[in-house]
Amino acid sequence: MTETPALLVSIPEAPVPDNGKAEWFRGADGATLRAATFFPPGPPRGSVVLSPGRSEPIEKYFEVVEDLLSCGFAVLLHDWRGQGLSARGLPDRLKGHARGFKTFLSDYKALLDAFEARMPKPWIALSHSMGGCLTMLALAHGEARFSAAVLSAPMLGLNSAGVPPWLAKPLAWTMSRVGLAGEYVSAAYDPLVQTFQGDGLTHDETRYDRYQAQLRANPEIALGGMTWGWADFAISACAWLRRSKGVEAISIPVTIAAAELDNRVLNADAESIANRIPKGRYVEVPGAFHEILIETDPRRAIFWRAFDETVDPIAPKEPLISPNASD
Repeated sequence: MTETPALLVSIPEAPVPDNGKAEWFRGADGATLRAATFFPPGPPRGSVVLSPGRSEPIEKYFEVVEDLLSCGFAVLLHDWRGQGLSARGLPDRLKGHARGFKTFLSDYKALLDAFEARMPKPWIALSHSMGGCLTMLALAHGEARFSAAVLSAPMLGLNSAGVPPWLAKPLAWTMSRVGLAGEYVSAAYDPLVQTFQGDGLTHDETRYDRYQAQLRANPEIALGGMTWGWADFAISACAWLRRSKGVEAISIPVTIAAAELDNRVLNADAESIANRIPKGRYVEVPGAFHEILIETDPRRAIFWRAFDETVDPIAPKEPLISPNASD
């Protein structure tokens, strides 16, 4: 394990939540990966394992952590391999790269194994976009430590940006196997100079600008465009879920919250998978762009209502004690 302390980036607009602590853990192949734990002031009603989307570091989810702490949950939040301060796949840190999904699943198991003794049950899986895809893959492969899952705009079908689906899969497969896996799918870009209008990820400019300020505070947590290797992983992972019987074997409640105006992932595929899960549920957030968790307050409220409806029966809130109750 590296001797350098794991850090969390704090800025005035987004300070580290109370009782937050980052630390390193080892991925399945020994890669150094970053995670952080957060605990509420009172006894936790359970734990939420929070898994970000592509390019997103732990810091982007500080507001979500605060929301969960206020509801009485402990939180385990992590940087996927290849982003945040976890080990990157290529020397160029800005390249969003991957080599299939099995390594991600091994890392996820290593995360749960490393923190299991500290995170009180029941466990809730909460994830966004790519994190939602990987969480679904873990559940479909038999991960049985969770009592429920809530996925925000999960990547269960990928918008291939004008490339026909019948072409996107073989194209990504071929490019990643002819020596171009580590090359960008499209032109490189600087994530520190992206614009609110250009990204089209949320209607909330304040939340968008807050995340950009976090990236500027420590550019090491930033990530740029995707490589052909990442595209091959993403398309193949979605294809696996479409055909796998493991989806039908998921026994816990799973709520998929989709964004009505999503231009990153395909809602039809998310709804189809929700319908295949015995206790699956599909909810669409009206007017939302892809980043539901940094959307405007009314749109976020729809998501949190769906979250509460899913987890309250499993991890009940502390009951109110009647003032007339006997001692």
